[in-house]
Amino acid sequence: MRYAAIDIGSNAVRLLIADIIENTGSFSFKKNTLIRVPLRLGDDAFIQKHISDKKAAELLKAMQAFRNLMDVYKVTDYLAYATSAMREADNGDELVKIIKEQANIDLEIVHGSKEASVIYASHIDQNIDKSKNYLYIDVGGGSTELSLFSAGEMIVSRSFNIGTIRILDNQDTEETWNDMRDFIRDNTRNFKQLSGIGTGGNINKLFRLSDEKDGLPLSFARLRQLYTYLSSFSLKDRINVLGLNHDRADVIIPACEIYLTVMKNANIKNIYVPRVGMVDGIIQILIEKNLQ
Repeated sequence: MRYAAIDIGSNAVRLLIADIIENTGSFSFKKNTLIRVPLRLGDDAFIQKHISDKKAAELLKAMQAFRNLMDVYKVTDYLAYATSAMREADNGDELVKIIKEQANIDLEIVHGSKEASVIYASHIDQNIDKSKNYLYIDVGGGSTELSLFSAGEMIVSRSFNIGTIRILDNQDTEETWNDMRDFIRDNTRNFKQLSGIGTGGNINKLFRLSDEKDGLPLSFARLRQLYTYLSSFSLKDRINVLGLNHDRADVIIPACEIYLTVMKNANIKNIYVPRVGMVDGIIQILIEKNLQ
């Protein structure tokens, strides 16, 4: 049995095809194929509030390709979600209809709180101590989702219009940054020894660059060192010397700034990086809907 997850983000669109595994009545999945296309819909959505004809055509081609791949792989069920770029584009709903008509994909534009719950559905909490307190931080191209957990229960969750593409396009506001800082301080001040859980492509890459062992957290001090190190290179050298992909080399700097800001204001000294994301959560939702 195979399921598929489609994530239409502000920086990239992704397709994950996963094989479902049953073991004594419980179900898990193994990643079969993961495809990532850096369309950068946020460049249109955050500045023009409209996805251009060119980007819309590229998105449709990607969805048609994803549909074909799902058919070839004999996918039995799928979910497709779009996040902040499609939320803010005035033609987002129109593109949903076009994708349904011409790619035969049912696409849902999700709000920030659902985006956070989908990623959390990937069971990022499985390998952490539920007796402790955690601030879950997901940084995307258009938004940052923050969720506070204590004793395994969500206390509060909120989405902020602060993201890597939005920062690069100078579409973030000081008011929103202050709002996020206030939210963090107001909701974390009574929690001692708060740890972070970070998700998103940038924190995954930062963790790999840190050379930390899997399962161990990335410290605030090490993350700040990485930020200083990466910032010392030009964009060109981050690509040619450090070997970062072009669509990662620019966004990784504002991603560092977001994570460091959140950790500083929450007094978080360590952040765990389980290397999961939206597509992992979608697959888990499909398992729970169909099998458990």
